[in-house]
Order: sequence, then structure tokens, then C-alpha cells
Amino acid sequence: MNFEEYAAKPLLAVAGIATPQGQIANTPLEAAAIAEKLGNVVIKAQVPTGKRGKAGGIKVATSSEEARTATAEIIGMEIATHLVESVLVEECADIAREFYAAVLTDREHRSPLILFSTLGGMDIEEAAEQDSDAVRQLNVDIRTGLNITAAKEMLTGLDLGDAADGVAETLVKLYQAYKTNDAELIEINPLVLKIDGELIALDCKFVMDDSALSRHATLAEQGTPDTLTELELRGQEDSLKYIELSGSVGVLANGAGLTMTTMDVIQHCGGTPANFLEIGGEAYTKGTAALELVLANPNAKSLVINFCGAFARCDVMVEGIINAWENVRPTLPVFFSVHGTGEDEAVAMLKDRLSILPYPTMEEACAKAVEAAQ
Repeated sequence: MNFEEYAAKPLLAVAGIATPQGQIANTPLEAAAIAEKLGNVVIKAQVPTGKRGKAGGIKVATSSEEARTATAEIIGMEIATHLVESVLVEECADIAREFYAAVLTDREHRSPLILFSTLGGMDIEEAAEQDSDAVRQLNVDIRTGLNITAAKEMLTGLDLGDAADGVAETLVKLYQAYKTNDAELIEINPLVLKIDGELIALDCKFVMDDSALSRHATLAEQGTPDTLTELELRGQEDSLKYIELSGSVGVLANGAGLTMTTMDVIQHCGGTPANFLEIGGEAYTKGTAALELVLANPNAKSLVINFCGAFARCDVMVEGIINAWENVRPTLPVFFSVHGTGEDEAVAMLKDRLSILPYPTMEEACAKAVEAAQ
């Protein structure tokens, strides 16, 4: 789940990282009143996405009247499909330098990853491309966490001057905020060194692991759920893990890993997946809902059904799909790949009831589906 800046920054404050004074405004008059108290301010569109500045969603105001005008221009904008309904009005900072700092989940190394760059104000990918020597990264052992010594060693060689110790302390605090709040990503960009020497977070992006929402029920109420398509909402109502994509090859598989692999193979064969849909052992009871959902996507021109039996037997899953098939009667080309526990029984059922034989390999099934979708 994504969080807008106004909801993310208090997490930094709790961790001991300084943030500017500011308040949410829902109208231009509210923004003007806040600016009257704070002086020079920045007006920031509150949407759960980046690139707000480039889209015109961040403006500086030196008076309450300018704050009112800027807010009137920003509220009602659409930024990356998100409608701006409120703004964060914050005091301006006297900036000496800008840095980038983040902690994210590194799935490849199965650990948290600390990122820091002296090139704040730009995306980390852009910073690395501009000057790779200005970027540092460190994978953290979750058993020991991040200590100040490791943070200082990570920053060795960067020209941070008197700010080095403060930056290291900020990274340790940021890691603690990441851990405490079950984050997938917590990012400060920019982390600013003010002229008076204070380090302050001018922005914060926070993404919580969806599987942790139940552990942070109060905090989750401030999050911004992903905007779902009509088919994704339908899948949610049926308790199915469905994500609509822009491709032409439908996917129905058991297990998230196998589903992702199937999508990768489709792309390897020159096609593009029309959806993600993982069904697993629920194929027997939810086969009809799942099959109807995949077929409801008008972009799907063919379908791969890929089952690999382990705890969930292939014959049980296939029987659920066959029962659904006999109700739904799909008209687009469908290609099966069936392997694992219960494979022989599943193949026999497909042959007897649908006159279909699965392909010997997943790649062959995907290749045929890509060919049929073209």
C-alpha cells in the first residue's frame, strides 16, 4: 500500500528524523491561512506517486495570496491518473545540499537494501547514471540490523564534511522506521542539509508490505489503496489474485511463482501476458469464477492454463477447470501445460472430457498461445 507524503512524514518524525512544519489543506483558503502562519511555503499535491514537480504539482509561495492561488491551480489536477484533492503546505528550508536516502526490500538478495546518494532531488537510477561514484548501497543482515559503524563505513569516500555523522545517524533511524512499519520502501528525496547545519527530510515516500496491513490497522487507514480496474475489483470480490495487464495472452496458473514464470515464458516467446491470475488449490471451487474473469478481458486472444502439482494435485485442479469449462464454453484458443502430482489422471480427464492433450512442456504451450494471439 502506498502512502501520500503527509501520512509518511510522521513515521520519520517518530524515528527521530526532522521534518518541516506543515499542514494539510483541502481548499485554497485553508492553504492561505496556513501560509499566513508559516511564511514562505511550498505547496505540494498529495497523490501516491512521484514526479509531482515535473507535473506542476509543487509550487513555492511567498505570501498567503500566492499560496491561495497555487493551491487553486493544483487541486483538481490529475497526476499519473491520480486526482489531486488536497495539498501539503510546508515551510520553506534554506538548502545548502541535497541528498537521497532510502531503505527498500531487495528480493534478489532477500534482505533490506540501504541506498544513499549525494545527488538528491533526482531518482536513484538517474543519480547512478549521472555519477555512479556518488551512490552507495548496503545490504543489511536482518538478524543484526544496521548500526552506526556500518552506516559510516558505507559513506566512506563521499564528500559529506561535517554532515557525515548526521547522515549516518539518519540512515540508522530510517532503517528502524523501515523495520518498525513493515515497509517495502521508505525513501527521503531530498534529505536536505540546511545552511545552519541541520539535516531535514523535505519529502518522504512510504510503501507498506500489503501482508502487514493487519498488523498496522490504524496506520493503514491513512494509506492510499491501489486504483483497481473493473476486472480487478471483480477478482477481489471473488477472493482471486487477479491483475489486469495490457497483453493478449491470458494466464491461469497455480501458485504465484509458477504464474510469474508463465508470464516470463510468454514474453520469452515474443508475446505479452493479458493478466496475472493465481488460483492454486482453489481451482476446484473457484474454477468458474477464475475462467470467466480471464475471458472477460477483451484483450485476451488466447489462454495458457498451467498447473504444476505438489500439495495441490493436478487432477483436482484440472477437474475444477473442466467443470468450469463445461459451464463457460470458452471460444478462444486454450493451451494446457500439466505436470506433477496427479498428472496422469489430469491428462486422462482432459482427453476424455474435452478432447484436449496438454503440451509436453510449459514453453511449448506458451509458444502456441503466443502464436494464436497474433
